[in-house]
Amino acid sequence: MEARKTKEADLERKKPYFFEIGLIIALLVVLVAFEYKNYDKITIDLASRAIDDTPEEIIPITEQKVKPPPPPPPKQVTKITIVEDDVEVEDEIDIDVDADDDTEMEEYIPIDDDEEILEAEIFTVVEAMPEFPGGMGKLMAYLGNNIKYPPFAKETNIQGRVFINFVVEPNGSISNVKVLRGIGGGCDEEAIRVVESMPNWKPGMQRGKPVRVSYNLPVKFTLQ
Repeated sequence: MEARKTKEADLERKKPYFFEIGLIIALLVVLVAFEYKNYDKITIDLASRAIDDTPEEIIPITEQKVKPPPPPPPKQVTKITIVEDDVEVEDEIDIDVDADDDTEMEEYIPIDDDEEILEAEIFTVVEAMPEFPGGMGKLMAYLGNNIKYPPFAKETNIQGRVFINFVVEPNGSISNVKVLRGIGGGCDEEAIRVVESMPNWKPGMQRGKPVRVSYNLPVKFTLQ
């Protein structure tokens, strides 16, 4: 008997479709296999607790020994030595009770004890500061008319201020002239020369008396 088969039921015609579907499924399986990751399984035991078997170190208790306080210092006893009051005094003064205007007096000769004469105190601030004759304007004019610019400083273009310190004596004279800060080039020496040649100042006054006063003076050197 001859088998009856329609063209729609013939699977040979659909074989290429099944083959393509199989390839697609196989490709998907391969891709999933490559992308799959396997992680190590970690088991956490929350009930377990580490036990420290390290023996506890026992610190011995030491006794602090307090040093006794030092003994009090011995009491100082002042020893008084009594000397005989029969020493002859050589510097007795003879007083002539019968002296009159016609009596000749011996010339007084001072005794030289080689004592150093201390210089009077130098003040920096006093009630009335020393002043140049005529005031500060006259002082500036004096410096401008008497300062000669050193040739070396002029050639090397040295300019600036030279700060001079000096002492105005009670009689108004100038002493102890020195440079506090200089600029070199011969300007320092020129400033000292001009200050030392200044006329006497009006001295500084302290409690109504002239005193020695330290004074700082800036001398300006400027090329025109």
